[in-house]
Amino acid sequence: MGRLCERCAQLFQDFVNFVRRLSSRIVEHMKECMAMLRECCCLKPKGTSVRELYQPVLQNHEKQAAQEFLNHMETGLNESPVGKETLDALMILAFSENADLQHSAALYYLHMSQHMNTQLPAEFLEPYQPLLQSADLEVQQMSSLSLVNFLLEGNLNKELVVQVGLLEPILELLESGDPAVQCNSCACIMTLAISETNREAIGIAGGILPLLTLAKSYDPRVQQNAVGAILNLTRSERIKSILCREGALPVLTLLLQSADSEIQYYSCASLGNIAANPEHHKAMLAIGDKFLLRMLVSLMSSSVQKVSSQACLCLNNLASSGEVQTHLLAMDIMPLVLYLLNSSSRDVRQASITLLCTMSHSPGIMDVLCEEMLQHLAMLMQTERANPVVVIHAACTIQNLCQAENIEVIVQSQCFEELLLALLDPNNEEESLQYLASCIADLTKHDYARENLVKRKDKAFLKCLVKFSGYLEHKELSFQAATVIKHLSHSGRIAPYLKPLMKDVEDYLMSFLSHPEMKFQQMGIATLCLLSEDAEFSMAISQSPLKEQLEQVRQQTEETQTLLRLAISHTDSLSLNE
Repeated sequence: MGRLCERCAQLFQDFVNFVRRLSSRIVEHMKECMAMLRECCCLKPKGTSVRELYQPVLQNHEKQAAQEFLNHMETGLNESPVGKETLDALMILAFSENADLQHSAALYYLHMSQHMNTQLPAEFLEPYQPLLQSADLEVQQMSSLSLVNFLLEGNLNKELVVQVGLLEPILELLESGDPAVQCNSCACIMTLAISETNREAIGIAGGILPLLTLAKSYDPRVQQNAVGAILNLTRSERIKSILCREGALPVLTLLLQSADSEIQYYSCASLGNIAANPEHHKAMLAIGDKFLLRMLVSLMSSSVQKVSSQACLCLNNLASSGEVQTHLLAMDIMPLVLYLLNSSSRDVRQASITLLCTMSHSPGIMDVLCEEMLQHLAMLMQTERANPVVVIHAACTIQNLCQAENIEVIVQSQCFEELLLALLDPNNEEESLQYLASCIADLTKHDYARENLVKRKDKAFLKCLVKFSGYLEHKELSFQAATVIKHLSHSGRIAPYLKPLMKDVEDYLMSFLSHPEMKFQQMGIATLCLLSEDAEFSMAISQSPLKEQLEQVRQQTEETQTLLRLAISHTDSLSLNE
């Protein structure tokens, strides 16, 4: 391209100078316009921008309160931190439009929250409203942190915080852009949600969605507290339903993959609580074609024991259906469950035996029944003989396996010995003893188990059964112990060993015959018939009040049969007339 001639170059320079002069005037006009707009009150923004346009002038009462507050902090902060003068000053500072004064109030609350060891008076909650809603970020951070401290240390009544109206500003802070404020507000909700009434209030106030949003935060502290708050909210059936509707299940399931073990734990425990209601199982299992089951099975192997424990408990709740049990067996879960029975963590051992007990209801478990399973179970029972969770679930597991084809394997295992020893253990309470007696009663339905117990001639065991049979204040334990005695009384082989206990036997049989419940009467009669095959027992019964009581039962039975015949006859005649 050629060079411009002298005339064209001058014209181009004149045009550039014109544009510069025009641009300068436009900029000046723009500045004048903006200045006039700023002066008009209609366009003054609210919130944080207001502070950029003017600095509020301190009122006289604010200056006085600030000075008194400073003097108080210098002279006697620890002497009367919650006195009336302090409250009056905090009220003025907190409700001030001046950020520095609010900052002083928030700082004082933070100091109190770190040093107080008494309850914060209810009236001191009022200044929190303007502090939590302050436009100053540092004030929000300090006031929300001090509130968390008060709640965690038990210096504040959780229900009172909601009653005075602080829930709304706390929920508003969940939508802050600052991670520290988000973290503190989530921690507040997590602590408040320990209370049942507060959980309902949080759900009604719309706190679920913001928490689910923050559960996906990139800040692990925010995530932890958000999921922790969700965990406490899942203690409410109504809130669980809301969480499921709002899409919590996919969020919590994905969080199981988190690198943070606390987040894994909170998510797993939340899902476990939701799974406690079978109505939610279909939605939970629909996520990624049983993806949740695969994740939970994987977390059972976690090196973090509380995560492993919660994974077992969540699976246990889901495994209440046969379909889930079948899926878990297909995933070859049983070797892992048996391995966890011998964990160094008591929580993991208890969670794994709970899951094993639930899985033992599955017909497919028979395919994996083996000596190894019974060995692991026996080892656990040896170390936890008086632990009610272990004893009850171990007894139920063995009872679920009491099919005829398994009886010989069970009786020959150490598990059978542990059942008998646990029944004799004085440290076991009524509920544990009831399940033990019920399991032994089911085993003694079978000849092999009965023969084994009769051959033992275990006087301590028989004495224990007779004693428990007389515990009619504990009906189920009494009935199950008497059931074992009845089963062992077949063929009269146990009668000779009961003779030293004849008086106690007669006493519990008398109680059974006079019991208002029919099943106890029938148990008493059946046991009497079997024991009467022994001549000595027969003689003793004929000379005891038992004979008279039997006669009364017979008469009552005949009267009942007569009445039943009349009732049936009357009903038949009415039917014919119709």
